Amino acid sequence: MRLNPADARARGLRAGDVALVRSPQGSLLAGVALDDGLLPGVARMHTGAWCDPSAPHVADCVAGNVNVLTRDAPTSTLTQATSGAHVPVAITRHDGELPPVRPHEPPLSLG
Repeated sequence: MRLNPADARARGLRAGDVALVRSPQGSLLAGVALDDGLLPGVARMHTGAWCDPSAPHVADCVAGNVNVLTRDAPTSTLTQATSGAHVPVAITRHDGELPPVRPHEPPLSLG
């Protein structure tokens, strides 16, 4: 996740820290990178790995999949894409134990 340096400082975050990102729909863990080019109040994230729900006591996804932060509602009937371009989130420093990083392993089966 990329943050404006002033926003990161206000949250006690530095480059390389792990943050807990929460929206009304879900939560995830993300690594922090600083970006002077971002406007204050804006966080930017790419999709990340597939959803890893292996540590629900920590976050809904521990692999940084931004889809857990968005509503399950399509942007249009044509594309059926998720509406994740603008999602209000709360960002805090994660100081707890970090779950294993498993993006190169097959995803867990929930069934």
